[in-house]
Amino acid sequence: MGTALAAVYTAVEQGKRIRLIADETRPLFQGARLTAWELVARGIEVTVICDSAAAWLMSKGSVDCVLVGADRVARNGDLANKVGSYSLALAAKEHGVPFYVACPYSTVDCSIPDGSGIPVEERGEEEVREVGGRKTVPDGALICNPAFDVVPHTHVSAIITESGVFRPPFEGKLCGA
Repeated sequence: MGTALAAVYTAVEQGKRIRLIADETRPLFQGARLTAWELVARGIEVTVICDSAAAWLMSKGSVDCVLVGADRVARNGDLANKVGSYSLALAAKEHGVPFYVACPYSTVDCSIPDGSGIPVEERGEEEVREVGGRKTVPDGALICNPAFDVVPHTHVSAIITESGVFRPPFEGKLCGA
């Protein structure tokens, strides 16, 4: 069922009415292309927004919770996920919106004590320089294109895995499951 969306699918199967807001997830538009496609295919209501609109919607009370996946989770609960997750976590904390992480337990890396040990990949500049084959950035401008960012455990309300739901403090819980 995937990772983060598995929690959504399970809630729908339980009869809960779910409406999602999917960030477009620039620069590769995974949210607009993949997340929205999966949800529409399953008949789940989804609204796609520009990444930068999320904080505004949270400030207006339009978001009940944030749910993201994770590519790696450190022993203390810090996590790496698609770039933009940290911004969502900051906005959620500011507006009192719970920030949940759904991932397979295999994503937890007990050999990494905290997020400073998670490598962040820098992706090719062409992903930012062009969109859909059309040049969007002028020649001469530099590009920074991290694929991931790291969310501090202090911003995470819970980590949801097939091994259980882990709530803060995460230290001593995640790696004992």
